[in-house]
Amino acid sequence: MKNQILNKAVLDDNELWVELKAGDEKAFSTLFKRYYSYLIQYGNSFSPFSEKIQDCVQDVFTDIWVYRNSLSDTVVVKAYLLSCVRKRIVRLQERDKVFNKSKSVDAIAFLFDFSVEHQLISDELTAGKVAQLNKLVNDLPTRQKEALYLRYHHGLSVDEIAEILNVNYQSANNLLHRALVNIRKEWKGTFGLLIVLLTNCI
Repeated sequence: MKNQILNKAVLDDNELWVELKAGDEKAFSTLFKRYYSYLIQYGNSFSPFSEKIQDCVQDVFTDIWVYRNSLSDTVVVKAYLLSCVRKRIVRLQERDKVFNKSKSVDAIAFLFDFSVEHQLISDELTAGKVAQLNKLVNDLPTRQKEALYLRYHHGLSVDEIAEILNVNYQSANNLLHRALVNIRKEWKGTFGLLIVLLTNCI
């Protein structure tokens, strides 16, 4: 059964998680390769200390492997990994003060630039909208900006965003709502185009 799962062309996160918990190194390696770059990008959105971020991500995977027997059987793998990296950054900040001596990770600017797939900016009008969106998003409060990033870049649900940000469902929903309201106040374009650009941001 294990070999059948691992030989699939596209491996399901939940199946890999079960195999990882059972001690399968190939499943662990597959999840590591699948999400490493996403987690590094997310971590780098909090700090320019790229080596520290790489250490955080690697430590998260190390802990997952070492403590695999005590992990929950059912998790949303992507959301769980993002949450673990965020918590690790908070602990690193509290321990070493490498990010900022006076601010928590929630107060650190969420460094996040919007761009879209090349085919979506085939004319000057759309390119202008992208530039406008970039400015509007980067002017948002950091928590709203991060919530948008998790929702539209990573495709997470409101429940998953709430878990990562360590807030309740309503607070996460309010962050997303306020972010969109703030953007729409200055947005010069249709709401449909706004959602398309947000969804295709990288």
